[in-house]
Amino acid sequence: MSDVLVVEDKESLREMLRKTLEARGWGVREAGDAYEARRQLHQAKFMAVLTDLRLPGGSGFDVLAAARDSDADLPVIVMTAFGTVEEAVRAMKEGAADFLTKPVDTDHLLLLLDRATERRRLATDYLLLKEDYQRRLGISRVLGEDPAWKETLLAVQRAAATDATVLFLGESGTGKELLSRALHQLSPRAKGPFVAINCAAIPENLIENELFGHEKGAYTGATARKAGKAELAHHGTLFLDEIGDLPLALQAKILRLVQERQFERVGGVQTLSVDVRLVAATNRALKEAVARKEFREDLYFRLSVLEISIPPLRRRRSDILLLAAAFLERYARELGRKDLRLSDEARAALQEHPWPGNVRELQNCIERAAILCDGVLILPAHLRLTAPVGGPSLADLFDLSGPLPEVVRRATERIEDEAIRLALEATAGDRVAAAERLGISASTLSRRLRKD
Repeated sequence: MSDVLVVEDKESLREMLRKTLEARGWGVREAGDAYEARRQLHQAKFMAVLTDLRLPGGSGFDVLAAARDSDADLPVIVMTAFGTVEEAVRAMKEGAADFLTKPVDTDHLLLLLDRATERRRLATDYLLLKEDYQRRLGISRVLGEDPAWKETLLAVQRAAATDATVLFLGESGTGKELLSRALHQLSPRAKGPFVAINCAAIPENLIENELFGHEKGAYTGATARKAGKAELAHHGTLFLDEIGDLPLALQAKILRLVQERQFERVGGVQTLSVDVRLVAATNRALKEAVARKEFREDLYFRLSVLEISIPPLRRRRSDILLLAAAFLERYARELGRKDLRLSDEARAALQEHPWPGNVRELQNCIERAAILCDGVLILPAHLRLTAPVGGPSLADLFDLSGPLPEVVRRATERIEDEAIRLALEATAGDRVAAAERLGISASTLSRRLRKD
């Protein structure tokens, strides 16, 4: 599938394009009008399409549509005369990979073609890598099937195909490091090292040394040069966990690492450069920390090129039993007790618990139960779940993530929905009576119901 389809009605230009591409090693198929192009796209597979916009038997837009119908990822480069650039812009909005103006600059054409086909190859390699990763680690089965979780995984998969800095946002125990490792394994850097450092777990006076290393004699006890985590992550991924707890004084040096991939060891004067991808995670609201001058705004914007929010376990309840079963299978195997299983009562207790500690709490709970259970059936007593004091919190009832106005909007909509449901239930579906109970007009209620 190394052929390029060239669609151009002028034979002289078509021949020039064919010779140019063949000289670069491409196979070339030709079409002199839109009809012939559509026929070939229906019958064969291509690596890319190069098409004029003005064609007999249709237009370049017809060729673009046919290309996308045959293969949604097939890159299409459109050619246009100088005075019709607006049409080229429209073509890109409709899915074209790029455009170039006539007369065609062959060097520019080859550059665009190489760029478009490289993106296609990268996407294909990524999909194969993802399938292999899922097959080897069972990530799709173990991590969950809840729609909110699937959306998060899709964001990770998209980010993996790039080399952009990623910021994971989520509560403690939601799997930020696990997803960071998945991101690394699915990326082109998978053969390189994955190096993690927890910014909250290392004392403030030691974290710079841990990150950047030190030179011999940098301080008392530094008897030899030591490479830091940033240096060890060369050609791989550097994961900065709980970056919201990074001391303000060190944030400027992290900013330089993020921007320029450069740093100096403690006590050193030589500037070192590293090829690393930066991935960070935090359970803190960094925007609020920026507003309080506790976190650098420029560093926040550099880190959040791609921001991925991880839903807490209480937001993905359909995954609780799936995860519990996976953890139980693991610990039962380690304990040599493959007959262990959850009782119906234990399953119900797991479903009802709010899981403030998220997946980590669930994992610890299942491990403890597997150890404590003397028989083959795990009971609620083995789980040792503690009921939350004072009933569910607001975080259990509403999604409190994101900017405050968005949180208020979501909460208001949910409260209105529930109030309308109860009013309609109390009036046996009588909208006029329900509107009266709610203190709104019947037309307002009807508009609200139509919106839903």
